[in-house]
Amino acid sequence: MFSIEHVDARELSTWLAGEKFLLLDVRTPGETAYGIIPGAKLLPLHLLPLNVDKLKGQDKIVVYCQSGARSAQACAFLARQGIENTYNLAGGIMAWAGERLPIVAPEADSALL
Repeated sequence: MFSIEHVDARELSTWLAGEKFLLLDVRTPGETAYGIIPGAKLLPLHLLPLNVDKLKGQDKIVVYCQSGARSAQACAFLARQGIENTYNLAGGIMAWAGERLPIVAPEADSALL
């Protein structure tokens, strides 16, 4: 059994100001069209197994979805693949938006693929 580390929206906002890490949005393209956290890379959850090799070697990965459930699944999957130092955004982008933190339109280079 793997333990999932969580980060809340306020703490993540401070990390974005100074730490280097991969911010991964695992929502569907229909969901991300409404906006993403600045700097996020897009990789829908169902494509994660096909792209796990692209994530190996990352020092830190923060994963988020709409509410935190799918991103918790993604963190557990990554841990089973030997990728540690992953964090789940508690409450997902809903918690981020609830803190009135910035949300931006995804850009063409946002996709991890």
